[in-house]
Amino acid sequence: MPALSCSLPSLIGWVVAATATGLAVMELRHRLRPRSPLLLEPGPWQVEGSADRILLSGRPTIRNPHNRMEVFVPAFQAHPTLLSMESVGGITLRVLVDPDHPDAQARSDGYWFSYIVKAGRQTAARITIEISGPHLDALQAAWVEMRWTAYGPFGRQCQRHGVVIPLNRGAVPRPQAWRACDGCHLLPVPTHLLGWLDDPMAVLRDYALPHLHSGDIITIGETPLAVMQGRYRHPAMVRPGALARLLCRVFHPTSSLATACGLQSLIDLVGPTRVSFAWIGGILLRLVGQRGGFYRLAGEQARLIDDLTGTLPPYDQTIVLGPADPQAQVDNLAACLGHPVAVVDVNDLGRVKLLASSRGCDDALLRRALATNPAGNADEGTPIVIVRPTPAGGG
Repeated sequence: MPALSCSLPSLIGWVVAATATGLAVMELRHRLRPRSPLLLEPGPWQVEGSADRILLSGRPTIRNPHNRMEVFVPAFQAHPTLLSMESVGGITLRVLVDPDHPDAQARSDGYWFSYIVKAGRQTAARITIEISGPHLDALQAAWVEMRWTAYGPFGRQCQRHGVVIPLNRGAVPRPQAWRACDGCHLLPVPTHLLGWLDDPMAVLRDYALPHLHSGDIITIGETPLAVMQGRYRHPAMVRPGALARLLCRVFHPTSSLATACGLQSLIDLVGPTRVSFAWIGGILLRLVGQRGGFYRLAGEQARLIDDLTGTLPPYDQTIVLGPADPQAQVDNLAACLGHPVAVVDVNDLGRVKLLASSRGCDDALLRRALATNPAGNADEGTPIVIVRPTPAGGG
């Protein structure tokens, strides 16, 4: 029998072709996987309160942007959790959820009947939460998790989205004294617990603007900005594929990509092909002594995703993505506020990353000033830090 032979170039060609085909199939399956087109919009919400009773009322909407598909919404529930610095014992909650469909009358018994959200249309729910009991002034916020079901050509998908409703905003402490730093002074600014209902412009105007002087720079953390954009997901909403389950095992246990859901969140953003190439490229770069290649090749979001416990409650039970379009955000904020603005990612190890900075920011000064992480990584509640440059030779 003649010996089988295969030249090295032919073998490499077959491997490349097989890899390309596999990646193309994986990317196609990712893009065509069944999913619900429905989008939840969380507000508006109103808060009315007295010493022993707080009434929350909200009207979240479910929108169908698809131009052809019709989707059922057979169930919708609200599950509130109180966040407080003290015990919530003795406090009672009463929750009512009524459908507010545009073309169907709600039942008097409050039963949520199955409803079809037609293409390009929307429906809504009216949520009423009554909080009663002692020491309500110690409550920080209510975390209202909305659990609803989408049913259609994609199958049956359970959806979970949470929203923070701030309570007792008047209890937010005033900023402490300015801190001296290398070439500047710093002022960490406390805020209420930020969330999807907050507008970044209003937050900076209300909390930072009263303390600003000419030349001051406003910095805001990337995670607070992301949660104000609604860029967080409950792990139950993430459906890890084989690639995420396999590759997550190679990351350091402390990485936010070391879980299948954390890595799948990145895959959902940039696609499986880029993640696969970044993984292969990262290995090759490590062989020549360069670390961190995966994060550079996979894109900025790879470094910014925070998995569970990556931030303060209630977001410690969600996967928080990096903010969307931070450069456009800082440019708009700076133009409206009349002060330079930067979005930063800082940790306790002294690492400072400027995601975006507007005109007028001294990036080198910001990196030096924020290296001590004046905002903190725990529950300090100071997502804003004002940087005031000092004149040369000044104190």
